[in-house]
Amino acid sequence: MADSFNFELVSPERLLLSAAVNEVILPATDGEMTVMAQHAPVMTTIKPGIVEVREADGGSNRYVVFGGFADILPDGCTLLAESAVHVDDIDHEALAQRIQDTKEDLQDATSDADKTRFAERLDHLTTLQNAV
Repeated sequence: MADSFNFELVSPERLLLSAAVNEVILPATDGEMTVMAQHAPVMTTIKPGIVEVREADGGSNRYVVFGGFADILPDGCTLLAESAVHVDDIDHEALAQRIQDTKEDLQDATSDADKTRFAERLDHLTTLQNAV
């Protein structure tokens, strides 16, 4: 049996999950990463995507996150999300609105840096929309 560690998923509104888990798969900005017990300490930014949680009791859950960052230590992981919701509770209309708003932001962007940032966000959001 795999070692467990404490995982907390926190959004500005509330603590969504605090549980002993065996594994968490995060949509890190530099690529998907799997966190397990005794992981090397690291802090990473999170892009919009799905967090998969495999709990120590055998259950699993998926959460949609809209950015944030994760603090990973050998005995735990805390994900502070800009916004997060259980995948079953996702508001598809709100997601479509975020995509529309980002498209408008991209069209209005004047600097190359802003254009790149909004294009990346749009790519993440449309990938997320296709995943849920």
